[in-house]
Amino acid sequence: MDRATFNTFCGAMPATSHVVQWGNADVWKVGPKVFAICGWNKERDAFTFKVTEIAFEVLQEQPGIRPAPYLASRGMKWLQHYDEPGLSDTELRQHIEISYDLVAAGLSKKKRRELGIPISD
Repeated sequence: MDRATFNTFCGAMPATSHVVQWGNADVWKVGPKVFAICGWNKERDAFTFKVTEIAFEVLQEQPGIRPAPYLASRGMKWLQHYDEPGLSDTELRQHIEISYDLVAAGLSKKKRRELGIPISD
């Protein structure tokens, strides 16, 4: 996945916003909370996303994936796809969608209603 594809994909999700910050990184948020980041690692794009605890333990062992700098060092379950072989584009899309869902689920019901995000009870 390249940066333009990443931005198009994240922008198609409901109630998202985009900012450029942290050294020219594309930062995607659902409501006020970050769910995906694309920044540079050496000469290539690096994609950062939130994961479940199990995914964090399993995926960080794969070549090309590591605990996300800064975020994981603070105890947060975030990974970064930074090199080959890493994840396929399909797998990366799935993990970005899961990240979106995890972050959206952490918003209050009131905030999700305001944003038009479905609430399952």
